[in-house]
Amino acid sequence: MPDSEGARWRLSDHRGKVVVLLFYPGDETPICTRQMCSVRDRWEDYSATGAEVVGISTNTSDSHKTFAEHHDLPLRLLADVDRTVADLYGAQSLIPGKVARSVFVIDAKGVVRYRDVRPLGLFRPKDDDTIEAIRKAQK
Repeated sequence: MPDSEGARWRLSDHRGKVVVLLFYPGDETPICTRQMCSVRDRWEDYSATGAEVVGISTNTSDSHKTFAEHHDLPLRLLADVDRTVADLYGAQSLIPGKVARSVFVIDAKGVVRYRDVRPLGLFRPKDDDTIEAIRKAQK
């Protein structure tokens, strides 16, 4: 998937390290903005785990760039405009055309060790739960 700078990002390039996929429905929406800003505010804790943490939505790379700059987001945002990756992970929303607010923690061998899919997306995942899942995936 392309990131906000247009660079390509592939999960396979990160084999050997824990990867966190944070799917969210859309840039600049109220709950999504709170979710991504919460990750930003806890970035020191996320960084301390050594995991590769990325945000993914169906917005374009340009939208991600504006969103990241507007909210000073430290994580890489990836554009899954056709929902191919979200569909592969089962991050389907009950809202047509949107992805479900979801967290997937993938261990160094490529095995999904944690899955939290919220099809309605009204409540955001808790950072403490995600950080704990990262730590467990590292064992």
